[in-house]
Amino acid sequence: MKKTLITVSGPTASGKTKFSIKLAKELNCDIISSDSRQFYKEMSIGTAVPTKKQLKSVTHHCIQHKSIFDIYTIKDFHDEALSIIKDKLKINDYIIMVGGSGLYMDSVINGLDNFPDINHQVRRDLNLKFEKFGIEYLQKELKKIDPVYYNNVDKQNPRRLIRALEISISSKKPYSSFIGKKKTIHSFNLFHIGIDINRELLYQKINSRVDKMIENGFLEEVKTLINNKELNALNTLGYKELFLFLEKKVTFKQSIEEIKKNTRRFSKRQMTWLRKRKDIFWIDNKSDHKDIIKSYLDFK
Repeated sequence: MKKTLITVSGPTASGKTKFSIKLAKELNCDIISSDSRQFYKEMSIGTAVPTKKQLKSVTHHCIQHKSIFDIYTIKDFHDEALSIIKDKLKINDYIIMVGGSGLYMDSVINGLDNFPDINHQVRRDLNLKFEKFGIEYLQKELKKIDPVYYNNVDKQNPRRLIRALEISISSKKPYSSFIGKKKTIHSFNLFHIGIDINRELLYQKINSRVDKMIENGFLEEVKTLINNKELNALNTLGYKELFLFLEKKVTFKQSIEEIKKNTRRFSKRQMTWLRKRKDIFWIDNKSDHKDIIKSYLDFK
């Protein structure tokens, strides 16, 4: 029987961390985080990094192993994650990958498309125009240059908009023409678990999580980072709303409400992304990990 990579997906605050840790303990295996917000050691509270107790209970990889000043691309993660998987599956039957960053997890599952080199001046120009004209400028440009990708991209994510534009402009070909060309055949099995949760309950959990982050010192964490807010790593949900408060552009209450609202919207986009996949084994957020193991074995 092939060794198996189990992926655990779901919207933010759906319980992925707790479930994956219970599953890892039962299967005696490690966990790889594919949450691109948890890679950076300077960002803890606002990214809902697992607690010290949780991290101690199961070996985790790709959590707070980089600095916001490091260049760490999706290809870097792809290569590092596959190296860890290959190494750990030599001694264990399973390894788990968990996270809400669909593109990062997908890079490991399906491989990376081969994109051309970019003109770095193009990237700098796009970032300057984003700062000057806002996300609407990026949206309009992408719609004009690559309407196919525009209809599928998360239009509220400036990093993805800039990435698509810099490839399109540098290559003089639409970004969408490079997507879906490469699929990976793995030497291990893949089993994809998706955590489903009632929307009303999810929104309650999101609101409570944000309140808890504030109680735990999220604002103080953001204060230590504001001088570097132009870094890509910090153009992140939660941080950018509190930057606006610290710059006295909104009230503290308004910034908290914006974090909650934008997180709810983000969770909806996560589910839309996941619903497109046909290979996910959906479970309720209250499902027992032992039942899932039995179901998986029966499923196989």
